[in-house]
Amino acid sequence: MNISTSVWLTIAVALVAAVLAAGVGELVALVVRRLGRKHEILATLAQRGRRPLAGLLATVAAYASLGVYTQAADWREPTFLVLRLLTVAFGAGLAVVAANVVQDVLMLRYRIDVADNRRQRQRRTQVSLLKRVVVALIVVVAVASMLLTIPGARGVGTSVLASAGLLSVVAGLAAQTSLANVFAGLQIAFTDGLRVDDVVVVEGEFGNVEDITLTYVVVRLWDQRRMILPSTYFTTTPFTNWTRNSSDLVGTVEFETDWTVPFDELRSSTEVFVREHPLWNGQTYVLQVTDAKNSLVTFRVLVSADSAAELYDLRCAVREEVVGRIRSEHPEALPKVRLETPRALNLPQQSSRL
Repeated sequence: MNISTSVWLTIAVALVAAVLAAGVGELVALVVRRLGRKHEILATLAQRGRRPLAGLLATVAAYASLGVYTQAADWREPTFLVLRLLTVAFGAGLAVVAANVVQDVLMLRYRIDVADNRRQRQRRTQVSLLKRVVVALIVVVAVASMLLTIPGARGVGTSVLASAGLLSVVAGLAAQTSLANVFAGLQIAFTDGLRVDDVVVVEGEFGNVEDITLTYVVVRLWDQRRMILPSTYFTTTPFTNWTRNSSDLVGTVEFETDWTVPFDELRSSTEVFVREHPLWNGQTYVLQVTDAKNSLVTFRVLVSADSAAELYDLRCAVREEVVGRIRSEHPEALPKVRLETPRALNLPQQSSRL
């Protein structure tokens, strides 16, 4: 057998081995998916990891098949280099898929559609940030490994791994803005100061924390706008967190009326309305007179609900109820401006001469 025939035979064997290995990967994914009908993590992993697994097995099989060809050839080293790069890429892709699947399973475990979801929101925030850290590490290691396999770039790959492994270098770079945001994101996740779906007031705007990444935080405002703030904002700037210790929210509805308003009657009727309202969570109801100046009396109604959206709707309902009741049952208590003339006060009027 001459050299040319041997080369083509080796290539054919490598291609057949790669196809068979890819088929084995598909078969493994199918079996795992069938077995995972009762285990969601296995089914999801098999579905998402099917192609990376098939690619990884195919490249490994092709690499092993070409290894039996020991004769020197110009195509040998470039082909092996490409196969090594593909092996690292498919392996990193499979690891990223596994990290995403684990995150999805944990997110399903920590559900936030419950009354008191503070602990669940904390865990979801930590899981999300940990997944991002793991994916970032996988990418760094994969890129460094690829660089190490290329003869001309081994020095660069060694530097990447060394910089990633030396804590002193990382700590020194933390002074830079980008890496400082990464450390701030980790601090937010593991100090429990801010969680996904927390109700916050930032820059004078009221909204919910929609997403926390390693470098920035997305706040969904009440009018559906998104405010994107760097992670360092929440570690260096004071902000208001309404759901820091509890998921329950307390809101205020303020009114200004005339001094003649009957507070006892209004307090009783408003309490009946609030207690019968489906959005009230049964925790807080108070009607208090907070101020009395000039011709107006200011009072407020405190109510509580389970979420920011429900609290907003409840406040609107209370405002509508109180305004309607005062207007229909106590119109004399509507805000008014008193104007007293000298004739009404029986004061002598000064005569004027032209």
